[in-house]
Amino acid sequence: MHDYDREQLAAAFRRIGLREGDSVFVHSNIGLLGVPKGGLVKETIFDTVFGAFTDVIGKEGTLIVPTFTFSFAKSQPYDPDATPSTSGMFTEMFRRLPQARRSSDPMFSVAAIGRRAREFTDDVPIECFGQKSFFDRLMKTNGAICNIGIPPGSTFIHYVEQSLNVPYRFKKLFTGQLIKDGSARNATAIFFCQDLTNPDTVADFSLFEKEARRQRAVTTAIVGRGEVSLIRANDVYRICQEGLEKNPWFLTVAGCKGIIPTLVRRSDPARFQLNLRPHATMSELIEALWRLPRDLVSDGYDAALTALASQEPMVVHEYPTGTECWTWIVPEKWTCKEGHLETLDGTRLLNYADNPLHCVSYSLPFEGVVSRENLLGHLHVHESRPDVIPFKFKYYERDWGLCCSKNLRESLSDGKYRVVLRTEFSFGTLKVGEIIAPGKTDQIIMLCAHLCHPAQVNDDLTGVVVGLEVMRKLKERSDLRYTYHFTIVPETIGTVAYLSHNMNLIPKTRGGLFLEMLGNDSPHALQLSYAQDSECDFSFSEALREVDPSGYTGRFRTIVGNDERQYNAPGVRVPMLSLSRAHRPDLKTWPYPEYHSSDDNPSIISQDRLEASRDLVLHMIDVLESNYAPINNFKGEVFCSRYGISKDYYSNPEEYKHLFDVMFEVDGQRSVAHIAKRLNIGFSSVKATVNELARYGLVTKP
Repeated sequence: MHDYDREQLAAAFRRIGLREGDSVFVHSNIGLLGVPKGGLVKETIFDTVFGAFTDVIGKEGTLIVPTFTFSFAKSQPYDPDATPSTSGMFTEMFRRLPQARRSSDPMFSVAAIGRRAREFTDDVPIECFGQKSFFDRLMKTNGAICNIGIPPGSTFIHYVEQSLNVPYRFKKLFTGQLIKDGSARNATAIFFCQDLTNPDTVADFSLFEKEARRQRAVTTAIVGRGEVSLIRANDVYRICQEGLEKNPWFLTVAGCKGIIPTLVRRSDPARFQLNLRPHATMSELIEALWRLPRDLVSDGYDAALTALASQEPMVVHEYPTGTECWTWIVPEKWTCKEGHLETLDGTRLLNYADNPLHCVSYSLPFEGVVSRENLLGHLHVHESRPDVIPFKFKYYERDWGLCCSKNLRESLSDGKYRVVLRTEFSFGTLKVGEIIAPGKTDQIIMLCAHLCHPAQVNDDLTGVVVGLEVMRKLKERSDLRYTYHFTIVPETIGTVAYLSHNMNLIPKTRGGLFLEMLGNDSPHALQLSYAQDSECDFSFSEALREVDPSGYTGRFRTIVGNDERQYNAPGVRVPMLSLSRAHRPDLKTWPYPEYHSSDDNPSIISQDRLEASRDLVLHMIDVLESNYAPINNFKGEVFCSRYGISKDYYSNPEEYKHLFDVMFEVDGQRSVAHIAKRLNIGFSSVKATVNELARYGLVTKP
């Protein structure tokens, strides 16, 4: 007794509109059709279904099936030739056929047989549902989507959602190893995914199915004990678009319930109790904020930024998870709810609750008993400081990890240990704080510091609090030539997000200064911009030489590397320097001994050093504000005796040389700071000479 045979299934395919030459994408649950002629042997079932399709679409048609693996989401390598399909028995047998071609998408691969198989599977992009993906190609050919034993909804709908940029899904980067012909290489995939922690945004295609049936866009036929259906890609797109225009949650559980979901769920405000008095000192701010788990997008970062906003009026820019920022993508919010390592008898060896550095920032969740060997591969230490916990992060990798002292790791001798890492990835918003001190012109000087890095102080809470103090002082002034912006960001991605969404500011920005690691006892280090010859380069270098003779300068990307890179990068080219207190790069202690460790705590900084760094930045700004390129109103060498400014060569050769050296540099092309740098003379001294020349009308300001 059988429920269907090849001829009956082929006839059903024709009744629902499948034709010779069609390209058809098939989702299937063949078991729901019942028993094919020949019995429930896998090969018999496969031959029956595969044969029915080929009977209908013929040699000119193309049959495509999902061979999804989600490999990179599962932190597994993907080999198109060997990785099994997770989309059911039919698809796994299909992809093994000699004539089948399989795409290299490590998440949503498909296999195809037929005239257009190569067209659908070759050279797929890294975006699973983006342009030129398989789903985009199916759309452009108006391919057929056939479901066997399941409702008419399909994975193709996620392509439609990405094309229409629905608010409840977002782009997420996945990394892993792609294996081809036995060789592995690093690869990536971008999946337009949902927030797995939010049940209201889970996919539900019930309303779509109802509307597709009402419009008769989907045709169906009963075969055996089940149903087969067919709908064209263009109809899927149209129905989804119409439904989303009326109800943005049309394709979700929330839409079916008739509710509006909360996409960004705010943290419990009582989780972080911060008590800050108005106009708190830099040391008070650090003491209040440094222990917070200030990961890139996190409740701890948000709490710190909110506390800083209570100190000085601030605009907070928000960029939702998945937002495209030039080539970057805003990551998810990350929360560590619990993290510990213990012996099998329950002895707790380390606990995230004691120090957020114990968990790798953006670690995947993991719970289980592991071997000592496996554990050591995920247990990070600081190689040169055996007593400290290192700061480690895996923002764009997919792995789990813990951190401890080297001494603790070397003491582990048991064969097995229990790991508990309850971490959560959810939809959130990356936040950038911005404080502005207005000047007389709309020409901008940017200051910047990063607020992320849990339980770290010098890197870079010190830059944040110094920048805040500088802005307080600047806002008290009414004589500023430039307008100053200070951005408080999560490192790198924060600046990329801010710049990519405020590109109108770039042409107005004359330069800037990144502030970092300013509380320890290292010498001041000024890293020049990529251009090296901007007025900020000249002014800030001369200011450092005047204020801190022990400080030093270095070329771009030779001292530190941080958000100044984004300003100097191609397509932006804003000359931003960076100021830090860093050991010279050729020393083993670079940038400072406690860097990225639990020793980076308030004990290594002082209010005096913070104030010295603040005063240096303010002097840099004073030099920049007073800097200009004096225009010569004279031709030839000035007859100095006529104006009473001559210096006697024999009694005062240094002053004589200084006067003539400066005078010969004044041509309307070089600024005071530029002249000071060329002559290796202090800015104030050059400025005094230029002012003396100006007193007699020999030079003027532009």
